[in-house]
Amino acid sequence: MQELIQQLKDKAGISDEQAVKAIEAVKDFVKSKLPPVIAGNVDAWFEGMAGSAASKQNAADDFLD
Repeated sequence: MQELIQQLKDKAGISDEQAVKAIEAVKDFVKSKLPPVIAGNVDAWFEGMAGSAASKQNAADDFLD
């Protein structure tokens, strides 16, 4: 998720807070266009993005230790 935030900041010239709000707006928009059964997958996907970034950081930390 941090990578997406950074790309939004770099490409659009916006702050961290604005980037997070933009991501939330896109996520909510996508969810509104999907059937409820599938909309929950959008949340899981975004959580997975955040989780995979944390996993990568943990792996890097483990490697450096």
